[in-house]
Amino acid sequence: MVARVVNIGHGLLGGRCSTVADWMRRRLSALWYKGLVGLLGPLLTMIKVMIVDDQPLVRQGLTSLISLEDDLQLVGEASNGREAISLCSQLNPDVILMDILMPGCDGVEATREIVARNPNVKVVMLTTFDEDEYILDSLKAGASGYLLKDTTADDLSAAIRVTHHGHTQLGPTIGPKVLARLKPFVSRPETNALQFMSEREQEILSLIGKGLSNKEIASQLHITEGTVKNHVSSVLTQLGVRDRTQAALWAKEHLG
Repeated sequence: MVARVVNIGHGLLGGRCSTVADWMRRRLSALWYKGLVGLLGPLLTMIKVMIVDDQPLVRQGLTSLISLEDDLQLVGEASNGREAISLCSQLNPDVILMDILMPGCDGVEATREIVARNPNVKVVMLTTFDEDEYILDSLKAGASGYLLKDTTADDLSAAIRVTHHGHTQLGPTIGPKVLARLKPFVSRPETNALQFMSEREQEILSLIGKGLSNKEIASQLHITEGTVKNHVSSVLTQLGVRDRTQAALWAKEHLG
């Protein structure tokens, strides 16, 4: 049984670098960012992160990754869901990286209880399983994100920030699975489509109508391009159109 409270530290370079050039690019980028952090200092808001996984090596790898990010602070670790529930009440983390299959209390049940007790805590499922059942059960339990463990270090760090700011983050292979399961529920007249969209989806639809690309939308809304892609896919499904060109035409006709 492992439940550990930790303080932020600086570890070794996390993740895999396929080439020397890639390693140098990441190091230079990190040095530039650390220099910027030195200037901004107190203006940065630290995001408190907790890791929940029954594999010590996974926890160690995630700890190293988080230690490289100056705006992320690791506040605790747990090896199963029950420990996570107890620690969450003590540490009040902003974001929890949660495994699914763990002994005793699994990640889905832990997420359900944590979110019910602490609505402001964001849970990102980080697992090796991409089966529909796990994905949907996790989202129904209140998870704000679902990523696979082969997610790159940069994408995982970005996902922590995105979910901390109230957005949903799904892995590139996860989003289509969720949308496919939702299709039977979105066969509705196009004139009523807007009432079933979130405010964010309506905002993105409006920007699509103005001809903005995913990259431009991401920049304007201060979210990742991957998040924009997920929202665009959802918008296309809800409108019942095949591509963003048709969505743009729909937006011009109905949104002005």
